Amino acid sequence: MDLKVACVLSVILVIAVSTLASAVPTRCQCKMEPKERSNCGYPGITAEQCRKAGCCFNSSVPGVPWCFSPKAKKVRKVCPTDSHARINCGFPGITAKECERKGCCFRSHPAGVPWCFYHRVVEE
Repeated sequence: MDLKVACVLSVILVIAVSTLASAVPTRCQCKMEPKERSNCGYPGITAEQCRKAGCCFNSSVPGVPWCFSPKAKKVRKVCPTDSHARINCGFPGITAKECERKGCCFRSHPAGVPWCFYHRVVEE
């Protein structure tokens, strides 16, 4: 299999796994003022059905949606510090400028690992 194809498939796999892992909202994503809630369910939805749909549930405040959309996760891109966790984004001999133009990280050390590599996305 071509190296570029393997890299693209790796990125797709990482995105797919992170999407599946983010189906259930975190407690932090559900903390919001009742007036900020956006309806995510239907009349009579149970807490379990609501959460399975990837939504938040809180029935303590009458007159506002009990099943509501979570806040978006705050994420940022970082360059991996573990050189063995790098996923190649370039080609042999790529310059730092060319790599950064592609939106990737560049570190010309250590030997034997990609110097141009993809960012990692982490939640804040």
